[in-house]
Amino acid sequence: MIYYLGGMLKEFWGPARLLQSYAVLIGLALYTGFALVKFILPKLYKFLPSDRGREFTLTKETAKGKPTGSGVVFITVFAILSVLFAPLDYLQSGILILTWFMMLTGYLDDRSEKGWGEYLKAFLDLVITVAASFLLMHYLSSNSADGTLSFWFPFFAKPLVIPSWLYVIITVVMLWVSVNTTNCTDGVDGLSSTLVLVALFTMGFIFYVILGHKDIATYLLVPHLKDGASWAIITFCLAGVLMGYLWHNAFPSSVLMGDAGSRALGFFIGVCVMISGNPLLFLATSSIIFINGGVGLLKVALKRFFHICIFENIRFPLHDHMRKNLGWSPTQVLLKFLIIQLLITIAMMGIFFKLR
Repeated sequence: MIYYLGGMLKEFWGPARLLQSYAVLIGLALYTGFALVKFILPKLYKFLPSDRGREFTLTKETAKGKPTGSGVVFITVFAILSVLFAPLDYLQSGILILTWFMMLTGYLDDRSEKGWGEYLKAFLDLVITVAASFLLMHYLSSNSADGTLSFWFPFFAKPLVIPSWLYVIITVVMLWVSVNTTNCTDGVDGLSSTLVLVALFTMGFIFYVILGHKDIATYLLVPHLKDGASWAIITFCLAGVLMGYLWHNAFPSSVLMGDAGSRALGFFIGVCVMISGNPLLFLATSSIIFINGGVGLLKVALKRFFHICIFENIRFPLHDHMRKNLGWSPTQVLLKFLIIQLLITIAMMGIFFKLR
């Protein structure tokens, strides 16, 4: 909206042309999102549900009673600011709507007295991720030069063409894994939001500097993303509102994001990875999130459905193991996991974009 407003006003007032600068819009979205959530979130604590205490987690009692579900605030602010600052196409508009609906399913679970069952949440995840997968498949195939879908990978100079049905399956799996591993990582004050911030800044940089820049993308032998700058605005906007939340969630936290926040964040990170055209970028953005929560999900699934036991002496999510078995404090868990993720991200960026 502001982008188009700048186009109309620049004829009458020269500086208005800055409102069509993607760098300016990124900055405005980032700082506006941070300021709004930082200042309005505490005023809404009284309207948020109280945390019930997550079952089987080490921090159940410390979290119990705190306002939770604050994802309903910062995800809604994110959606509104994205419409305000970014020139949206139908794919981006659809993803914003689906991200908000993913938040809504989590928020309704946060508000319920007993919590929704795992299978109901899994079904809702499936509906939203399938809708997103078909939306991505249709948009990307319609806007590709030859009407095909492809992925680019390190060690391959040219993209690999894949059939539409396989793209949909891969996307559904990617989004489901991202949603649920991010949700599982939300158990230590500031941990999930900090790791997601790393993912958002990484993807925002990739969208704006690499994929969205035609010359750089050509030099690095990766497909050019014509609306990469617009995706960067949206991504940095989410980073801004998340920092506003993290201001109040830093240890010791005064508010929790709940499923309303973690599920929407995981969904959006998964979408960003698929938009990039390389699903393996999930390793660069969310390796620690995947290990911390994903291995625990695998452990539970193997035991429940196949009676196979793995990692019997390791508690999952892994942050609980570090606190219970190794005696790490919440701050140590946060900083050490963050350091490892940063080291992985830097290494993976080099591998993905230089080893072509």
